[in-house]
Amino acid sequence: MFTTTKLFLQVTACGALFALNTYAVGADPVRYGFGEPASAHDLQDFVSSLPDGRDLPAGSGTISRGKQVYDEKCASCHGQKMEGGVGDRLLGGRGTLVNNDPKKAPVKTVESYWPYATTLFDYIKRAMPFYTPGSLTNDEVYSVTGYILSEANILKGDEPITAESLAKVAMPNRDGFIPDHRPDHFKPADKHPRLR
Repeated sequence: MFTTTKLFLQVTACGALFALNTYAVGADPVRYGFGEPASAHDLQDFVSSLPDGRDLPAGSGTISRGKQVYDEKCASCHGQKMEGGVGDRLLGGRGTLVNNDPKKAPVKTVESYWPYATTLFDYIKRAMPFYTPGSLTNDEVYSVTGYILSEANILKGDEPITAESLAKVAMPNRDGFIPDHRPDHFKPADKHPRLR
């Protein structure tokens, strides 16, 4: 009993010291002696776009060029008609996310689920094609994004697809999301009693 209690107290004391060290105000960041800060060149291909198109890279594409890119680099996984296969289905499913039949599973696609066209660009740029993510040029990504939106009857015609035009696209389920107000219920980190 004494040994178990002593061990518990030692572990607790070590945990408390670790917590104090981790949350010490004004403490220097931990350095591990390897790596280097990312340069502008390292970050040039990193995209993290907002719904309004900020931070999307320069470039433009067309729907007709997007069909070529899709056929060459996307169809092998997502299907010739975007019906899915190895990769996810991209089209259809409108109105399936909210229904009263538990036997009808929602069909989450670009057309039925994604709230912003800029998010589609961002995902394709970072993660596609699956076997060589990040290999598409900005113009190819704009083009294939436009082609997918065209096949979903969200875009019409063959106007240039750019950061500005993507931000103006009204996705079918844009209003199907509820803002998360929970962060308003948590104290900011600098006011949190455990982090003082």
